[in-house]
Amino acid sequence: MEVGGNLESSIEKLLNVEKQMRLAGDVAGTKKAVTDILQLCFEARAWKTLNEQIVVLSKRRGQLKQGVILIFRKYGFWLFSLIKEKYGAQAVTAMVQQAMQYIDETPDLETRIELIKTLNNVSAGKIYVEIERARLIKKLAKIKEEQGLIAEAADLMQEIAVETFGAMAKTEKIAFILEQVRLCLDRQDYIRAQILSRKISPRVFDVDPSKEKKKPKEGDGVVEEAPADIPSLLELKRIYYELMIRYYSHNNDYLEICRCYKAIYDIPSVKENPAQWMPVLRKISWYLVLSPHDPMQSSLLNSTLEDKNLSELPNFKLLLKQLVTMEVVQWTALWNLYKDEFENEKNMLGGSLGDKAAEDLKQRIIEHNILVVSKYYSRITLKRLAELLCLSIQEAEKHLSEMVVSKALIAKIDRPMGVISFQIAKDSNDILNSWSANLEKLLDLVEKSCHQIHKETMVHKAALKA
Repeated sequence: MEVGGNLESSIEKLLNVEKQMRLAGDVAGTKKAVTDILQLCFEARAWKTLNEQIVVLSKRRGQLKQGVILIFRKYGFWLFSLIKEKYGAQAVTAMVQQAMQYIDETPDLETRIELIKTLNNVSAGKIYVEIERARLIKKLAKIKEEQGLIAEAADLMQEIAVETFGAMAKTEKIAFILEQVRLCLDRQDYIRAQILSRKISPRVFDVDPSKEKKKPKEGDGVVEEAPADIPSLLELKRIYYELMIRYYSHNNDYLEICRCYKAIYDIPSVKENPAQWMPVLRKISWYLVLSPHDPMQSSLLNSTLEDKNLSELPNFKLLLKQLVTMEVVQWTALWNLYKDEFENEKNMLGGSLGDKAAEDLKQRIIEHNILVVSKYYSRITLKRLAELLCLSIQEAEKHLSEMVVSKALIAKIDRPMGVISFQIAKDSNDILNSWSANLEKLLDLVEKSCHQIHKETMVHKAALKA
């Protein structure tokens, strides 16, 4: 009881000092008095009193000194409000920053949550402590997540739009947004995760931090240094693409997953360590094979084949070469050769390739074989196509129809005759142009032949005269 009485009397004295400093316009003295009050409560472990004093001090507003009143009379309310806000901001900022240091010293979880909520309420709507409020929300969301309340943690994090914070370090902004994305993925809110991920441009990871630092101009806002626990830009790049892999895996978007692994593969720390790049390159190879055929897939496939590191994985180099080569691939032989490698992926980086991966792999091999057949045949019977694909006639027709619908291939099926035509229908202009080109070639050949005959005749006549 005596300790409580001493604490209350000490706080009362410091409150009087704070009032005197505030009325006198002494900002440094006001800040000192405020932080001393909080320190007293902390040393006495009076957590309830600490919360009460934080609320009381945040609401304290006194009459400003005579000079500021004169400014109000001369220049109007706008400048008066600006100075008043700046005057009160420094004390509140110092108080919030001081109290945040006590969060980890709290005796139990309930006290910690109460202190965070108090500071959160005090800092709400105040632009000068927006960074501190974001950090408080992040701490509270972490506690909620540890309690298994993923939805509540995600909702808390989404309240803060850090992309508008000019004074926050770029790496801290990115880390905060990535945390928002992760929590949305954990609660399986994929639409919101996609919206949040678009706040980060992938180009931001390619900026050289050493070249980016500029001397701040006079009048520019000062950007705070990121806390020590915030990862570097390259580490954030890896986290970003790992989260995007989780998002694209939900939709089985194999090409985008491949591009994400490609971006991770290009990180210098990954490329220098064989233990890291080998599993990533395996994933790139698998997802390239699983991706539907299009120009982007073809470009990535050729660039991956040119990578020297691929020679360290001969099986995967052979797999990619089979897709580039215009030859029919036998599915049974391919699956027997790569089945063990395929199943081993669940023990590698990134886990298994997905539930539908084996089925989709077979689909891609069939599509590759159909494309190969279309290169060599202008017309083929459905029965012969089914034999080349090792499928029934119905399955061959189904896969061919799907490729035509997706515009991966141009073909027509004459079902009564059982004949497939891969020829592109030409209009009358194209036909006339091709005839014209053929006539030109024919006339050139006739002219060359006449020239050769005339030459031989002249040579023969000269030989007879001799």
